[in-house]
Amino acid sequence: MDKRLIVSVIYLKIKKMDILSILGISAGVGAILLGIVLDGGDINSLINVPALIIVFGGTFGATLLQFPPGIFVRSIKMLSWVLIPKEMNLSEQIDKIIFWSYLARKEGLLGLENALPNEKDPFTKKGLQLLIDGNDPEAIREILDMDMYSKENMGLQAASLYEAMGGYAPTFGILGAVMGLIHVMQNLTNPGLLGQGIATAFVATIYGVGSANLIFLPIANKLKNHVLALTQAREMLAEGIISIADGENPRNIKLKLSGYLHETYKD
Repeated sequence: MDKRLIVSVIYLKIKKMDILSILGISAGVGAILLGIVLDGGDINSLINVPALIIVFGGTFGATLLQFPPGIFVRSIKMLSWVLIPKEMNLSEQIDKIIFWSYLARKEGLLGLENALPNEKDPFTKKGLQLLIDGNDPEAIREILDMDMYSKENMGLQAASLYEAMGGYAPTFGILGAVMGLIHVMQNLTNPGLLGQGIATAFVATIYGVGSANLIFLPIANKLKNHVLALTQAREMLAEGIISIADGENPRNIKLKLSGYLHETYKD
């Protein structure tokens, strides 16, 4: 592969990344490690394999028990949204809808058939196809609303998996702490084994609380925000398609849809 092409692909991937996610995890982990160093501690003291197995193994197992395979697979696929969110150029989408509106006025709804093959998003294709078929605006709204909120519900279910992990991790951290203390109590007469048990007890708590509040819960909330933003984008698309079906003036459609633009997702 051409080196320039590779560089271009890497550049596009970096450009699409959510910088706040990278800064957030870097700042969180960095603050913890820096605090340990400034306090005179040793970063290697945070490495404890038994605590790692107890907390993350237990959390993973409990999560597998709670969620069906479909939601689990969907949540893994959505994880990439944390660093590379789904593209939502609402301004571009509005321009496309206005183009459809002018085209429908000029050539009729059947004139939109040429635009259908260019659409890759299933929701957009469905809405455009319903419009081309000449369906009643209320019928289009009902079908698209059902599809839209079904997708939203599936997305929120997938995001809730990480929320559940954020609930289980501290609990298994406490479980690891108790198991470490049990190990200490069993070896009170053997001072050489006390350190390992105490280390497991405290490090397990750090793993549980730290992973929940620094990784799992923030990921869950970020994915929920993305799901809701996608729903809003689909609402805008549906509203535009229904407006075309109602025969509204393209300028009025643009004014109506411009209300969906806001700084967070405006390019």
